[in-house]
Amino acid sequence: MPVDMSGKRMIVTGGATGIGRSVAMRSAVYGAKVAVFDVNDSDGHETINDIAEAGGDARYWHVDVREGSEVEEAVSGASDWMGGVDVLVHLAGVLQGAAVEIDEFPEETWDTVLDINLRGTFLIAKHVSAIMKTQKNGTIILAASGAGVLGGSSSFAYGSSKGGVHGLTMVMQQSLEKYGIRVNDVLPGSVKTPLKVAQVKSMYDATGDKETFDRTMDALASPDDVAKIVVFMASDEARVLRGSVRTA
Repeated sequence: MPVDMSGKRMIVTGGATGIGRSVAMRSAVYGAKVAVFDVNDSDGHETINDIAEAGGDARYWHVDVREGSEVEEAVSGASDWMGGVDVLVHLAGVLQGAAVEIDEFPEETWDTVLDINLRGTFLIAKHVSAIMKTQKNGTIILAASGAGVLGGSSSFAYGSSKGGVHGLTMVMQQSLEKYGIRVNDVLPGSVKTPLKVAQVKSMYDATGDKETFDRTMDALASPDDVAKIVVFMASDEARVLRGSVRTA
């Protein structure tokens, strides 16, 4: 059954591809006005065009979530266009350093992953929550992971960053509830996104294990199946939902 997103004003980061694209598409078709943030301009504009063809309303912003001024300007612009922000679904992230031992792990890779995944989450949450606090209402959904929350990861940096996102979510849940803002994190598992496929291929390059590679690729879930859950989480039907949601 379709989820009613009519009138929802929504920001989706990482909305050009993967789960973010599916969330943006599905939310717009169900009635939300959607601001798509990404650095992948080509796929971002394609997502917007596909939403328009499906009868939805969306606009695209080029946003590097590591850059505070870019995030602040884009959030302000999206809020002006939509007349506020009811929902943030933050899915922008990277996975680098798979299968690299800790004593060989490059500092620049660590910095890149932590900057995008954790600093980026802080920045987007900071600027969106400021708008939601004035509205006394809002829903924030952040992308953590089973990696760093329920278990380990192929990458020290990725697992650490997602553990940090989970910690940030728990602190925000407590501090923003008094403003009518609900905060959850979603823990996507093995999903067929560009990020996950690149990680699986990286592991194959490192190990040469073709059997494991084929089995892992065959088991990847559809981004749209995860998007169905995320869009429900963003809807009013999930207003009493608390904590983390694990998918795939």
